[in-house]
Amino acid sequence: MSGLQHLLIEDRDGTRIITLNRPQALNALNKDVLIELDQALNHTMMDNNIGVVILTGAGDRAFVAGADIKSMQDFNTADAYAFASIGHSVFMRLEAMPQPVIAAVNGVAFGGGTELALACDFIYASSKARFGLPEVKLGLMPGFGGTQRLMRKIPQGMARELIYTGEPISAEEALRLGLVNKITEPDALLDACLATAQKILARSHIAVASAKKTMLHGAEVSLPHGCTAEISTFAMLFSSDHPREGVSAFLEKRDPQFKK
Repeated sequence: MSGLQHLLIEDRDGTRIITLNRPQALNALNKDVLIELDQALNHTMMDNNIGVVILTGAGDRAFVAGADIKSMQDFNTADAYAFASIGHSVFMRLEAMPQPVIAAVNGVAFGGGTELALACDFIYASSKARFGLPEVKLGLMPGFGGTQRLMRKIPQGMARELIYTGEPISAEEALRLGLVNKITEPDALLDACLATAQKILARSHIAVASAKKTMLHGAEVSLPHGCTAEISTFAMLFSSDHPREGVSAFLEKRDPQFKK
């Protein structure tokens, strides 16, 4: 990927690290950043050499401080609709990526930053991280999926309180609520994400992608419908050689060698 102005891309042994690179603006999201991120995600989802994605922010102050408020100063209704639509489209692509996506939240994640992290599969956070949806303080509301994803991630009452008050929470509180999976010291965050990525990469990529797709579907339907989808997807795995290799390796007490 060439010509990117606001992202840094690095590949490490099957893991792609995508870094939002606007440290002077605390990595705030504007239209140009969203378009570049969409391009990077589209390219990545087609790359069979990439099995896990880590999304993080440049610098040590912010993951993403939010949407670029300055760019919204003169919005009218049509402008706001277009901007929110772009954000939703990109975040839905992120959520639906076949590869697992780990958010490495290295600093503040406010507004669009929390919404971006919520669209990832799970979140690892620096001890310096803070989360929040402060839009109501500006006469706004979350516009990139925050009103929908947060209450699917933590208890609804807490999601409502956080959105209605706009107050931030610490990494420790985010961990307690189940928003964050793990907290590390700042200089250990990326290594922790890469270590988990390596565990995922050692598994069947077909099985991981199938599990992810089924879980996303199941979150939107009733339990019986979700279970029906699981049965079908489980069965379809046997059209590949991964189940045979995995079971044989288990019985032979060796590590499986899953083909790409």
